[in-house]
Amino acid sequence: MKTRAVALIDGEHYPAVTRDALQSAAERYDVRAAVFLGGAEKIRQGDLQGQAQELYGLPVVFDTDACRGLARAIEDYRPEVVIDLSDEPVLGYEQRFRLISESLARNVSYVGPDFHFRPPSLTRLCASPSLSVIGTGKRVGKTAVSGYVARAAKRVFAGLGKGPEVVVVAMGRGGPQEPEIVDGQAARLTVKELLEWSRQGRHAASDHFEDALLSRVVTVGCRRCGGGMAGQPFVSTVAEGVRVANHLEPSFIVLEGSGAALPPVASDARLLVAGGHQPVEHVAGLLGAYRLLVSDALVLTMAEEPLASAAKVKAVLRAVAQVKPGMPTVRVVFRPRPVEDVQGKRVAFFCTAVPGQVESMRRHLEEANGCQVEFVSCNLADRRALRRDLDRLRTLSAEAVLTEIKAAAIDLVAEEAETLGLPVVPVDNEPVEAEGETPGRLAELVEELLRTAVERFKSGEQG
Repeated sequence: MKTRAVALIDGEHYPAVTRDALQSAAERYDVRAAVFLGGAEKIRQGDLQGQAQELYGLPVVFDTDACRGLARAIEDYRPEVVIDLSDEPVLGYEQRFRLISESLARNVSYVGPDFHFRPPSLTRLCASPSLSVIGTGKRVGKTAVSGYVARAAKRVFAGLGKGPEVVVVAMGRGGPQEPEIVDGQAARLTVKELLEWSRQGRHAASDHFEDALLSRVVTVGCRRCGGGMAGQPFVSTVAEGVRVANHLEPSFIVLEGSGAALPPVASDARLLVAGGHQPVEHVAGLLGAYRLLVSDALVLTMAEEPLASAAKVKAVLRAVAQVKPGMPTVRVVFRPRPVEDVQGKRVAFFCTAVPGQVESMRRHLEEANGCQVEFVSCNLADRRALRRDLDRLRTLSAEAVLTEIKAAAIDLVAEEAETLGLPVVPVDNEPVEAEGETPGRLAELVEELLRTAVERFKSGEQG
């Protein structure tokens, strides 16, 4: 049986040429209709829409908005694949990626003469309501937002089930070979335990350790390698990790993506995390548009100077609205929050922030926590520079080391702190509404997504 298809055509090709191409495609596909994208250079004047079926030999969909026309064709003809028979100047790179995103978001493959995009394979495995937290890249604050979501779910589902309120299934490029449970809820996880794991050769700053330590929840750590343009990992252990989570009988499951890679299992709802500092096309163009289309809401992080100007944030939000009008969105910034009392102490702080944030983070730590910040290093993810910063630590009078649980936080920073006899205090990146945003909007949005996920789970509808 041939694969059902719709084709994309234009008027820059002579109708006879396009008709021959459609007939060639029909040798491999069941081509049910075409979408006319525009252009009329090679078409005689007249009633094109009225003559289209005769010219091209099959039904033709016309729409002034190409994405809307493709959506109509997919709805009406139920193809399994979209065949791209168009080209410049009607269909340029940007427009093509937008149509690819539209097709993949509707679970339809998209092929052309020298490319083939397939929608990520998402198997439904979660035995509890679930929410995926995905990102448009690395270092956009996805893990911090996932932790926030997990803490919210812990409150919402407190005491409602037999197992833990929430289990976070996280995948990372340094995750364990087999899915592992880290219980940050029943026992107080400490940096000392992370150091012990690190000395066994483990990546003890992997996301599932960070979530367990900072959010005090149960996590399942998984690994992945590679990430396709639409977010499909080349290999991952997430499916096995979800099965492990199911055995714990949680009230809710949070599936945490990695970089721009999506958890390769279905979820009931999806939250996208993007950075206001990213290029606009990374958020709303290329296959960032696909991530927007398949998500229920957007958290736009880093929405402040020096990371992103007010004009840049507006440009991102305007582009988002063009791809997905009405997308629920909240703008946030991150503020460092030590998980232990550092009142009155002299501290050194290690993080992955950009250097332009140093003074604002120093000021926040001192004003909110009553400590004196002697030194800030932004080099957790740059081991060579980090080693130079750790050499400086020996010359300071710091009484404690504050660190995010990322990159080399354990195997370098915590190890050096122990050598110097300094306590290590983990630091969470807490998302708070950006200036001008409605106070409490983030909590409201997350709770709404949790409710949506539960409703879809009960009805069998996939997000």
